[in-house]
Amino acid sequence: MIESGQMDFEARIVAPECIENDNETDFSLRPKTFADYIGQDKVKENLKIYIQAAKRRGEHLDHTLLYGPPGLGKTTLANIIASELGVNIHTTSGPAIEKPGDLAAILTTLEKNDVLFIDEIHRLSKQVEEILYPAMEDLAIDIILEKGLGARSVRLDIQPFTLVGATTRAGQLSPPLRDRFGVLLHMEPYSHEQLAQIISRNAITLGIGCDNDGAFELARRARGTPRIANRLLKRVRDFAEIIGDGIITSEIADLALTKLEIDKLGLDSLDRKLLKMMINAYNGGPVGLDTLAAAIGEEAVTIEDVCEPYLMQLGFLKRTPKGRCVTTQAYAHLGLKVPDSLAGQLTFDA
Repeated sequence: MIESGQMDFEARIVAPECIENDNETDFSLRPKTFADYIGQDKVKENLKIYIQAAKRRGEHLDHTLLYGPPGLGKTTLANIIASELGVNIHTTSGPAIEKPGDLAAILTTLEKNDVLFIDEIHRLSKQVEEILYPAMEDLAIDIILEKGLGARSVRLDIQPFTLVGATTRAGQLSPPLRDRFGVLLHMEPYSHEQLAQIISRNAITLGIGCDNDGAFELARRARGTPRIANRLLKRVRDFAEIIGDGIITSEIADLALTKLEIDKLGLDSLDRKLLKMMINAYNGGPVGLDTLAAAIGEEAVTIEDVCEPYLMQLGFLKRTPKGRCVTTQAYAHLGLKVPDSLAGQLTFDA
């Protein structure tokens, strides 16, 4: 059952997490400098100051935590940090570091002031975290040699380095690890205008024409996420080359995205199925998460992590102590009549 749910989730073109097909061209579309990086202005402004100060003092940048929803450019920003510092970056992820020895091997190979980027850092095991604590604070790691009565601890010094951690769930980081980060930066969803700039720039990189209206049409359906915007751009490019004249216009974008079942606000068939099930079967709620998952044949974690955040951001869904409820805005978007029990809330919710 879990495997089926994961398969459905990965097939969604509006999924914010990275899927297999993204890797083909994402690297070429990633900006390499702050000058090319669009959006996240507050994060960039602060990072520029921190990096300039570290370079002037000849020190490593303080350990940095990037947190926020998936697909907003945390990995890209980590690579830019290393590029701006003029050092190497070593990339791994929390699930990939299974044993303390794996992390120790990485830390001992770092050169002075290098960047170690750990994606999904909230998924590090407690044993691995124990290796990180002295490494981050004292630039040393403690290694246990032998076992049993003859076991002894050896402390090895390591080069100064910057740990850049990325997470979509900052609340799941253990307090001791979170407190060792000197710089905490929150990544926020992008505006339509920022996404349109990203789409226009990446269209040039991909060698496809895209006018301003076409870029904005893609941007408004990208759920505030550059990764989704790039994915939509690549799919709509196919329609523009085969059905159109090779240029992405608002008409071509609308045609393509309608065929992909992505509506004007970026909702796909699963989002609409979820809302309609709540409306038709449960009178708009409240309904429990497990009940809702069983009703539409999806995993509860898929609904909670993938569907709900964007629906709540739009104001279409709300969580209450009794369960999930659909708002009047969702009825209006789906073209359904608002029930009398909610009619009085229309002005308030809108």
